[in-house]
Amino acid sequence: MKRSYLLFLVAGLVTVSVAYWLFSLSEPMGTTDSIHFFVIGLLVVFALFIGFKRLVSEKRGEPTEDELSKQILRKAAALSYFISLYVWVILLFLKDRLTMDTEQLIGTGILGMGVVFALSWLIINFRGIRHE
Repeated sequence: MKRSYLLFLVAGLVTVSVAYWLFSLSEPMGTTDSIHFFVIGLLVVFALFIGFKRLVSEKRGEPTEDELSKQILRKAAALSYFISLYVWVILLFLKDRLTMDTEQLIGTGILGMGVVFALSWLIINFRGIRHE
């Protein structure tokens, strides 16, 4: 039960951190910051979705992590790691062609990794695991 509430705690801390970041901006928000804000919001919604899914499972008396959910998580992590390597290669290729700060480029890469993991998990979770 405590692990399910940990997702809500992390999502709340991320939300508070992003709100502090928005209110502490001294200049208007650029397009890159707007995209980062939107992606962070999507990742927080994804974390809340997983948290509510775990809480509903706990209320029904089901285990939060069974063999299937662990296998889905493992396959999603492996696939997202593989795809994230290509995301970083694309970002390194675009580094010379874009006028982004290094911090923004690294932030974009990290957020891209989060989005790739969320999409991998959603696809594998809803498609199911094929027999191997």
